[in-house]
Amino acid sequence: MATGLRAARKARGWSQERLIHEMRRYAEQRLLDIASSASLKVYISEWENGRRAISDRYAALLRPLLGVTNAELRDDARETQPAPGGYEELLSRIDTSSSVSKSMVAPLLAQTELLRTMDRQMGAVGLVDQMNGHLTAMEDALTFAVLPGTRRPIAAALAGASTLAAWQALDAGAVERAWRRYELAKKAAQDAESSLYLAHAMGEQAYVLADAGRPLLAVELVRDAQRTQAGRQSPRLCAWLAAAEAELCAAAGVNMASDARAALDRAEILLPDDGEVRDPDMLSIFLDTGHLTRWRGNVLAKLGDESAMDELYASLNSADPSFVRASAGVHCDLTQAHFARGELDQARNHLQKARLAANRTGSARYRQRVELLTGRL
Repeated sequence: MATGLRAARKARGWSQERLIHEMRRYAEQRLLDIASSASLKVYISEWENGRRAISDRYAALLRPLLGVTNAELRDDARETQPAPGGYEELLSRIDTSSSVSKSMVAPLLAQTELLRTMDRQMGAVGLVDQMNGHLTAMEDALTFAVLPGTRRPIAAALAGASTLAAWQALDAGAVERAWRRYELAKKAAQDAESSLYLAHAMGEQAYVLADAGRPLLAVELVRDAQRTQAGRQSPRLCAWLAAAEAELCAAAGVNMASDARAALDRAEILLPDDGEVRDPDMLSIFLDTGHLTRWRGNVLAKLGDESAMDELYASLNSADPSFVRASAGVHCDLTQAHFARGELDQARNHLQKARLAANRTGSARYRQRVELLTGRL
């Protein structure tokens, strides 16, 4: 029974009729030939009730549309694994993995960067197949890499890609996949002996806990991340972790408001004044004064501080237009800030802009926040 399809559909708040509409629109945009709406209604009902298996043709359409993996769509317990070969095949794969660290790590990093750029501009849901294939190639290479010198560069590349994949899964509403991707990132970071990637994966994983309703545990995890080989972390990563702690403390409630403000102050002190956005050794993080302004506005809005308005508008006016999904967050924060001041027209205006940005990127996470704010207005 394809309960995974039903779960993915409901995670987006879609009815079966809405799914049919989105399937047909997706197909028309890509010149794909699919069944009529009446036939799709029958198919979806049969897929979800186990009376018909989802064909590969429709699975290929549904995966990027819903932002799920093949296993999640079909609700398979595990993906089919290739049958093991003999010693000849094993040695061949070991030899191949040895060459990967010398010639293929740079292309793998470039592929991760391309997926990261596409993600922030267009959203994560349409990148599921590409990201799964990317991770599988790196996991396979790491599995058959023998010596530490061969493993470390592959593991570092896998840690960065897995963290990106985890954030994409969280944004798509695939919470369990996000958690497992973060665990993969942490293990890869340990294999790479990289305190930077390990701490970053722990810091982002804390957001899964916060979204799941465990804000205090989330705060403890991000604080533990800051203690993870603290002397070997870069200044920009330290600032990022402090800002993440501030946001998570603010989300935990008024009892941690002073902790949130203290963490914000610490982030400002730690952030290098070098005019750069990223560290060369920590490409997973984007953080400069403009990004920190947006973060500060988010935290202050959560705390009900009126100064959040100035920070958020300053961030909005100076934002990089390629960060489309991030703009949904800024407009959500401005909605909240205007609502707190009783300025309902402005709140509704920003809520509509947040909804458009969330829909454009397919962000289930921001769509949920938009719906919560809609209920208040």
